[in-house]
Amino acid sequence: MDSTETQKPTQEEIDDESRRMRRLRILVYLALDTIASGSLSPEEASSMAAATRRLALDMFPGKERAFDLLYRPKFQRVMHEIYRLQ
Repeated sequence: MDSTETQKPTQEEIDDESRRMRRLRILVYLALDTIASGSLSPEEASSMAAATRRLALDMFPGKERAFDLLYRPKFQRVMHEIYRLQ
């Protein structure tokens, strides 16, 4: 195998990534649900969205673009609905 080829992930690595993905989905769901409840100030909701992004990037370093494509629109939509923010 030359250095340009990538190794196939082990089953353990696949399982670990699956666990992290489940945790991330739960984390995002809970954050969105909390924001959607309207019980936070706009500043608190914005801080929660930012903290969720930081945790996601701790779990998946280098995946800023993926988070921004998948989850940022959801946070923006909820923030706009609840707080009339863009």
